[in-house]
Amino acid sequence: FVLENGEQNLLPLAYVGLFYLSVYHLTLSPLWSKIINNLSLSLLVIFGVRYLLALLSHGLDYYFLHHEIDTNKKHVFQIIIKILQLLVWALALIILLDNLGVQVSALVAGLGIGGIAIALAAQVLLSDLFSYFTIYFDHPFEVGDYIVIDSFSGTVENIGLKTTRLRSLTGEELIFSNADLTSSRLRNYKRMQHRRISFSIGVSYQTDAALVKEIPQIITEIIKGIPDTELNRAHFSSFGEYSYRFDVVYYVLSNNYVKYMDIQQEINLKIIDEFSKRGIKFAYPTQTLYLRNG
Repeated sequence: FVLENGEQNLLPLAYVGLFYLSVYHLTLSPLWSKIINNLSLSLLVIFGVRYLLALLSHGLDYYFLHHEIDTNKKHVFQIIIKILQLLVWALALIILLDNLGVQVSALVAGLGIGGIAIALAAQVLLSDLFSYFTIYFDHPFEVGDYIVIDSFSGTVENIGLKTTRLRSLTGEELIFSNADLTSSRLRNYKRMQHRRISFSIGVSYQTDAALVKEIPQIITEIIKGIPDTELNRAHFSSFGEYSYRFDVVYYVLSNNYVKYMDIQQEINLKIIDEFSKRGIKFAYPTQTLYLRNG
């Protein structure tokens, strides 16, 4: 490719150089000298920029060929390349005009004012576009991640240039602008390494004191006997309105929600079974009324 590209761009450039050197020492009129100088400089800039941009574009194609890149990422790279090409050609044109003796200060000022006007007119669109690049390069989430934004949650299905689309648990599609996502606090459950679970149970005040002392150990043994769990604590925490209160905290060593529910269900069933064997009764809201005659 380098040879073919050089043949298309550098070889004509060499011809221009040879032509310029051959007429450099000739005695020509000022008009012809200016024409030859300006033409040579113009061709130098055109062929040089074409060669460099062709190398850049081919390098990107080579990268795509040897790496697994999804369609969205390819689209991003192609947009970046087109923007770079536009900027390079604009810069080359300004440099060329400046070397040709054109006063480019007014042109640069005009381009600056025009750019500001365009940016103000397309402020929302540009904000979403830059937010898309932020999402792409910073990776706060990717396609397939389950995220929560404020009161909305869902699995990321598509990250576009302007909007990101989620599929909620109830099936509907949620559409967010990229600027809203990058300016919001979101939670990414796909990257959660483990899940912290906290729950409380209450037993009747009629429970024997010896059994009350055994309850934290009973719960500890139940949780430690279940794979993919890690106990944090199990304590007799307080005296409730109508029960002894026990607080339990443990970790599920997975981010899978269904697995967490299966483990919690197994813990609940084993607690019921162990309490039933020992005659420990769960508390429920009760109220005692004392009646007095007279």
